[in-house]
Amino acid sequence: MSVDSTAQIHPSAVIEPGARIGAGCEIGPFCWIGAHVELAQNVVCTSHVVIRGQTKVGSDTRIFSFAVIGEIPQDLKFKGEVSQLEIGQRNTIREHVTINLGTQGGGGVTSIGDDCLLMAGCHIAHDARLGNRVIIVNSAAIAGHVVIEDDVIVGGLCGVHQFVRLGKGAIIGAVTMVTNDVIPYGLVQASRGQLDGLNLVGLKRRGVDRQDITALRAAFQMLAQGEGAFQDRAKRLGEETDSAYVQEIVDFILGDSGRSFLTPG
Repeated sequence: MSVDSTAQIHPSAVIEPGARIGAGCEIGPFCWIGAHVELAQNVVCTSHVVIRGQTKVGSDTRIFSFAVIGEIPQDLKFKGEVSQLEIGQRNTIREHVTINLGTQGGGGVTSIGDDCLLMAGCHIAHDARLGNRVIIVNSAAIAGHVVIEDDVIVGGLCGVHQFVRLGKGAIIGAVTMVTNDVIPYGLVQASRGQLDGLNLVGLKRRGVDRQDITALRAAFQMLAQGEGAFQDRAKRLGEETDSAYVQEIVDFILGDSGRSFLTPG
């Protein structure tokens, strides 16, 4: 066990031999830190936090009461193999959040990027990969093998099907079931997840140039109403566009997909 001398450990907390606790960490009442856990500097576990498995938590991350981090996957194929959970820096993990380890069949690693907000009661399943600045709202469930790119917002009480990809900057409305890939900057809503447009509010908030927003709107119209199959429309977009934002959509559509795509109505 390696506990930095500046770390504050409540007497009721359990720190298993082998755990590594960095400088400035705060481990509150009744927390449980497993033997293979590594906490970087200034990680705060408020109280009743459980962190297990081969789990690394990045600096300045704050974990609230009753979160369970790094438990074994909810996957009957899991047979106890060694797998990992990697959480980046400056994340906020609210009450009752659960994040599972990876599985051998999914690459062995569940990963969370930097500056994410995981709100109360949400679940991140095995082998999911979240980028940076992702927001998962209360009680949303992210299934196994899901890929969520940077700056995505998933609304409250949503469910994201296994193997789905959510492209950069997409937004998913509350109480939505997402069963297919969502293009970058897409706006999805309705109970069974319909691609209804672009996340224009998010684009404007990030200061995206008006010319690029106009190009994205034109690209969306072409994907919705152009001739040929969805991938064929995307290929034509790639040949015609000079917008880096539109090119991100093209590359996403032409990339590997395990679930096909939500397409514009």
